[in-house]
Amino acid sequence: MIQTQQTINCRGKLLDLSKPKVMGILNVTDDSFFDGGKYLQKELIQLQVKKMIEENVDIIDVGAMSSRPGAIPVGQSLEKDRIIKSIEWIQEIDPQALISVDTYRSEVAKEAFAQGAHILNDISAFSMDPE
Repeated sequence: MIQTQQTINCRGKLLDLSKPKVMGILNVTDDSFFDGGKYLQKELIQLQVKKMIEENVDIIDVGAMSSRPGAIPVGQSLEKDRIIKSIEWIQEIDPQALISVDTYRSEVAKEAFAQGAHILNDISAFSMDPE
């Protein structure tokens, strides 16, 4: 019998994959296909994060640019600013939160990891920015 690894190391946090995990999505963009700008202010972001934690999400995924068909990409500076602030605000609520960042831009990802993000969720599979 082949034994498979059931955990992954997410920048020092072990994530047990022997059971399904729930990822809460936090869209911090005004052009989201789902919630259309509901979470752009600190208070609203933190309320949503608290709700996710109460609902026992395992990972909080922060995205600051819509990937819906026809969406106009936001500038890298704005995307980075939204994500970095969101990470800070999530950490104020729960310093132990496992944070995923939804971006295809390497500069945004680097800054997010420097701020404390654990996982990169790149919808392009590194095809839009190979770094």
